[in-house]
Amino acid sequence: MGFDVGVVAFNPEGWGPPDTAPAPASLGGGAAAASIPFAPFSRSDKLGRIADWTRNPAGPAALAAASRDSVFDFTSVDDSLAAAAEDSSFRLVDAKPPPRHPRFGPKWRFNQRPQLPQRRDEEVEARRREAEKERARRERHFQNNRSHHHPGFRGNQSSSAKSSVDIQPDWTMREQIPFANFTKLSFSVADQPEDLLLCGAVEYYDRAFDRVNPKAARRLERFKSRNFFKVTTTDDPVIRRLAEEDKATVFATDAILAALMCTPRSIHSWDIVVQRVGNKLFFDKRDGSQLDLLSVNETAQEQLPENKDDINSAHSLAVEATYINQNFSQQVLLRDGEKVTFDEPNPFASEGEEAASVGYRYRRWKLDDEISIVARCEVHAVNADPGGGRQFLTLNALNEFDPKITGVDWRQKLETQRGAVLATELKNNANKLARWTCQALLAGADMMKLGYVSRVHPRDHYNHAILTVMGYKPRDFATQINLNTSNMWGIVKSIVDICMKFEEGKYVLVKDPAKPQVRIYEVPSDAFENDYVEEPLPEEEQVRPPSDDVDATAEEMDAAAEAEANNAAAAAGGEGEKSAEAAAA
Repeated sequence: MGFDVGVVAFNPEGWGPPDTAPAPASLGGGAAAASIPFAPFSRSDKLGRIADWTRNPAGPAALAAASRDSVFDFTSVDDSLAAAAEDSSFRLVDAKPPPRHPRFGPKWRFNQRPQLPQRRDEEVEARRREAEKERARRERHFQNNRSHHHPGFRGNQSSSAKSSVDIQPDWTMREQIPFANFTKLSFSVADQPEDLLLCGAVEYYDRAFDRVNPKAARRLERFKSRNFFKVTTTDDPVIRRLAEEDKATVFATDAILAALMCTPRSIHSWDIVVQRVGNKLFFDKRDGSQLDLLSVNETAQEQLPENKDDINSAHSLAVEATYINQNFSQQVLLRDGEKVTFDEPNPFASEGEEAASVGYRYRRWKLDDEISIVARCEVHAVNADPGGGRQFLTLNALNEFDPKITGVDWRQKLETQRGAVLATELKNNANKLARWTCQALLAGADMMKLGYVSRVHPRDHYNHAILTVMGYKPRDFATQINLNTSNMWGIVKSIVDICMKFEEGKYVLVKDPAKPQVRIYEVPSDAFENDYVEEPLPEEEQVRPPSDDVDATAEEMDAAAEAEANNAAAAAGGEGEKSAEAAAA
């Protein structure tokens, strides 16, 4: 038995094998080598066996009969079965690490139908989405527990929120009341309120504005000649006279009472000054208080910019909403000179001064045998009743500043989906709408009109348009927004009882800027008397002296600002015309 080494190729022309190497003689020489097929393979292909010397023949006879070529023979049945079994147990080794499962997985899942096997990347993506859902669920659960189940509390509120008043070191905290205590209160006023006095004059409501729609919008006008008064309780001469006559023990305004009644819905910080004089309580607001401005998107999840220079910041939108509300309340009236006058004229307007259409109703509520409240309530218009009587109306306006932020475009949704627009406003401005409803209930208004006012252009905060006006009955609207009148009076009664236990002096009730709670501080008697407003009131709100040249200059400034907001071309022309008028004046 020998082993044929074969033919060693020799290259007489240089180094390396020749171009055509001779095949071994055992394979038949060069002619047989050319007919051998070449089968390419990859590393992942399964390789078969060439020879097997580990097989044992069945017996001695088989061992004797076995030749040396039997190790290359795989034609027997046993060998084929063994090879098939070995091939079936063959597995590729995956070096990739297994995907990590989320640490906090759901405790149960729905029984899903068997599906086709997914690819590995799809399985990983599905697990990632499941982990994101679980993380979002835990985040919502954490925020709900953090907010003490407060319906309007925004858990992601910035920790840098400032208090409406600077807490001084010499102030003493007397009470701290969480909002959770307010939601459990209930008190019913047995008797109907009594009208002690009516002052001012109101005009009739123009019913043509009920037919205004986004396609036939009305441009919002400016009423610079009419004065709007924001007088606090102790500066009201009528309330001072009623206090001297001992008509009640607690005195306030409708805006202050509404802020107290809607305390659990508030997010921003605000403050109310409480003065205990003898057996009487006076609820006041400071000059330049937050109660003078209307909040915008207070209860929305997305925060507004804090930069005051931005037209969409919280402060800029509050000033804009206040001006819109004032101008809207005067534009929707019939300006034909016919007014409904009350017992006394406007107590805050001087002789010859044009006051806005506002009627003041001084009403008294009897809480118990010892405590009664007198509040100055406002009505803005009167409407003729079909039965021949008159109905009092309150007029307020909601404003749209940027549809991309709110997510609802009023011009597209007001005609077809008014309910969706109102639902969005109830979510973003729950506190403001609740306060307006409280004021309408306190004033005894028969109807409250809500106007929807939008910017002409999202980046133009100077020009606005009235898209539509809707009317609601105050009690029906209170039920719709889940405003309980018993809870409203329960909050006021509890705060009055707490303040009645204090000694004579001055106190301030402050809404915490970051937590759902209010605190009552005892302050010195001269506190807030020397305070000043950091930012002066804009030109439109300041009362101008009755001088011709000053009026002409003011008109020139207003026209120039309006023209600049419209377009640059009109700015130059408008400024030239007003300059000529000013020079002529």
